[in-house]
Amino acid sequence: MKITSLFAFCFLVYFSFSINKKCLSQNYHKSLIQFSGVVLEGDSLRPASFSTIIVKGTSRGTVSDYYGFFSFVAFEGDTIEFSHIGYKKARYIIPDSLQEARYSLIQILQTDTVLLKETVVYPWPTKEQFKEAFLNMNIPDDDLVRAQRNLSRVAMADAAQNLPMDGSLAHKQTLAQFNSRLYYAGQLPPNNLLNPIAWSKFIEAWRRGDFKKKE
Repeated sequence: MKITSLFAFCFLVYFSFSINKKCLSQNYHKSLIQFSGVVLEGDSLRPASFSTIIVKGTSRGTVSDYYGFFSFVAFEGDTIEFSHIGYKKARYIIPDSLQEARYSLIQILQTDTVLLKETVVYPWPTKEQFKEAFLNMNIPDDDLVRAQRNLSRVAMADAAQNLPMDGSLAHKQTLAQFNSRLYYAGQLPPNNLLNPIAWSKFIEAWRRGDFKKKE
């Protein structure tokens, strides 16, 4: 039993060592560099603020700032993915033959047009309720009937009584009052209470019944 446990332990140590050796051998020829740059919008060349920059297949990366600038540590030969909402993803492979430990890039993102499927919103949750509402629907009058109803004498008289003056009528009324004050400037305005012609017209209208309440 002890021999079996010892054999399993040695196997796990050898397996772990082989994996670490393989990983180290893969990254041995790669050099760490300071990868920096700026992300721009292709249609306006404005900074693509807060774009996501990540090394493909890993969790290493960063986010550009308000001015589109970014900087993080990467390996030579890494594939960098750039993404931003409303723009197509872009990829860039860092050269593996750099002479310095830093590298700069200007990445331009192209606009991506996304077509969403049509969504129809109905005010009825079920087909049965739609059928009932459709059968009981009150169909409105056509345009001719509505026009005749709006142009009737009762509707026109009510509109004339309740419709406020617009700017043109208010301007004309103000000018008329101003002209009346200028016409009688320096004298008393006429008082129709002592005007015999006005009294005669009032008596005639009273005899005709113009002041009776119309039912």
